[in-house]
Amino acid sequence: MSRFKHAPCSLLLLVLCTLGTAFAQALPAARQAALANVGRSATPAEIKAWDIDVRPDFKGLPKGQGSVRQGEVLWEAQCASCHGSFAESSEVFTPIAGGTTAQDIKSGRVDGLMPGANQPNRTTLMKVSTLSTLWDYINRAMPWTAPKTLTADEVYAATAYILFLGNVLPEDFTLSDANIREVQARLPNRNGMTTAHAMWPGKELGGTAKPDVQGSNCMANCKTEAVVKSFLPDYARNAHGNLAEQSRLVGESRGIDTTRPPLAAGAKSGAVVAQAERVTAAPEKAAAAAPAVAVKTVAPGAASVMPLLQKNSCVACHGMDSKLVGPSFKDIANKYKDRADAVNYLSGKIKAGGQGVWGAIPMPAQALSAAESAQISQWLAQGAAK
Repeated sequence: MSRFKHAPCSLLLLVLCTLGTAFAQALPAARQAALANVGRSATPAEIKAWDIDVRPDFKGLPKGQGSVRQGEVLWEAQCASCHGSFAESSEVFTPIAGGTTAQDIKSGRVDGLMPGANQPNRTTLMKVSTLSTLWDYINRAMPWTAPKTLTADEVYAATAYILFLGNVLPEDFTLSDANIREVQARLPNRNGMTTAHAMWPGKELGGTAKPDVQGSNCMANCKTEAVVKSFLPDYARNAHGNLAEQSRLVGESRGIDTTRPPLAAGAKSGAVVAQAERVTAAPEKAAAAAPAVAVKTVAPGAASVMPLLQKNSCVACHGMDSKLVGPSFKDIANKYKDRADAVNYLSGKIKAGGQGVWGAIPMPAQALSAAESAQISQWLAQGAAK
């Protein structure tokens, strides 16, 4: 109670505690006895499975090691389909490597983040200031379709490969719990973090007690909010070549195909729908024909396949009737409803993954059995009924 500076706060807390005690005493004896058996203490194994975070001082980091070369093999197998072979990423995932220089590694402050810097995209290695953050995120969230399945050694290897792509580590380096602190001292933006934001009270973390942002709500005679819209005038549409073919410095940032006429209504005024004109990264590629799998006829509804869709994280990218990251199940069913080999074709696509059929967003190869992929494919071929 001594931490409260104002008496009214202490008085309010005392009143709330008194009311809570009175309410608990008013409960019937049988109810109190029942509540006494609710819940249990977490087991050591449960605590260990939950307590996996790694702090900036590397407390919680497990022992292990992984080389850049091991990381490259792992990357091509499980990471490149979403993040690109060189971590340049896709239109969905932001670039991980790039945008840093040898001077950044030397100074610990990325010049590309400074005001006035002509840097089109900001990558992960440009922004991250603690190596523990990168290691911890890979460990708990990757790969996207099967998080927390990487071993500690594999996380070290993947982290080492990312740092190699950013020219932080040489190609013959092995990252481990024994040398990760030394590598932290080479991170390009290690000196880019500040505590002068007053997110925590007091100055325990070396910050300030005054917030770095000040503002107040406008209550009367407020200015109308300006709406800024970006569009390409018709006369300038292809003045400097096809924007879709012009690569940016970092990442897969592509413009619209300016050799084609606008598709959106009202295009004469300059308004265009970029999504309607987005150029797919590759033409449709036929999936390798999968061997026919005998599957028991499934019910017409989605209830029979929903456990499979959830188990394999399909619903993380596909909605029943709406596009999420990938097309909806209904759109897939409509696209292939007239194919005689729809079950085998879709089963092969699910297993192999791919890119280009529905746009530039890649779908990683899926680790499910032939019978499971065939069951999902049969449901799609029957119309993906709810």
